Amino acid sequence: MTESSPAEALAGRLVAAAGGSVRAVLLYGSQLHGARPGRHSAFDFVVLVDQYRAFYRAQANAGELHRPVWLMTALARVLPPNTIAFAPDSGLAGIAKCLIVSVRDFERALGPRASDHFLLGRLVQRVHTLWARSEADAAWVGSQLAAARAGVLTWMVPYLDEAVDAAGLGRRLLEVCYRGEFRPEAEDRAHRIFETQADHFRDTFLSVLERGVASGAMAREGDRYRPSTPVSSAERRRWRRHFRRSKTRATLRWFKHTVTFANWLPYVVRKVERHTGRTIELTRLERTLPLIFLWPRAFHVLLTRPKKEIRS
Repeated sequence: MTESSPAEALAGRLVAAAGGSVRAVLLYGSQLHGARPGRHSAFDFVVLVDQYRAFYRAQANAGELHRPVWLMTALARVLPPNTIAFAPDSGLAGIAKCLIVSVRDFERALGPRASDHFLLGRLVQRVHTLWARSEADAAWVGSQLAAARAGVLTWMVPYLDEAVDAAGLGRRLLEVCYRGEFRPEAEDRAHRIFETQADHFRDTFLSVLERGVASGAMAREGDRYRPSTPVSSAERRRWRRHFRRSKTRATLRWFKHTVTFANWLPYVVRKVERHTGRTIELTRLERTLPLIFLWPRAFHVLLTRPKKEIRS
């Protein structure tokens, strides 16, 4: 990622429109690790802010927010984060799908008592800090990401039925996290995502596994690792409940995204078409009242996802 990259330029414009309320902007997702982004794919940003109201008020004053400040602020406190589209110059400068999250909510979402895996599952993957207000802020973000990755064995051990190496832990982690949300992509999407960042998992999780050995949680078998003791049925049930709750919370966020994310329907249609190879032609009723009439099509897409992602 170079200083003149489109992602950094777009992040700079977002920060300039935020009136000093942003602490850091992180890039994640397909544009970062090259998992078949389309020509019109949005950049995936996590935007860390001091206070929600200050951020949305500044965006509104800059003409970049098309929802009431009070509404966006209220929704920010319900199943954070909010998702917004940042598209200056009518999208000619690029489009960013931004997860807006306060420093406090970010720390909670990556911590040991996270309510769900919405942020955690995304940010244990490869992440790049596009912009930080200070070196101290950049270091704090790095420490939060490192702590989240160091803690993956806490919730992954119940899902390690076979010995794994560092890359295998990353592959299994993606399978678990992708299963924890309803997603429109093909069923092998987790494997495609793994292929694009296998080196990240090798570099990141080897030390995690070694610390697991040192703590007694893991046992080494050659170049692979497995839980040192069988995982109890109660522990397995606890994490199954957690991921069911996480999937429910992620699904409920869809309703919020339809309010906070401008032009969400064309975005979702393009995403489904890109990942499934299907052409989606919406009816007039589906375009006009999607929250009422789009559900049958949405269920059909989810239930008939292709086994393998279409490769261009």
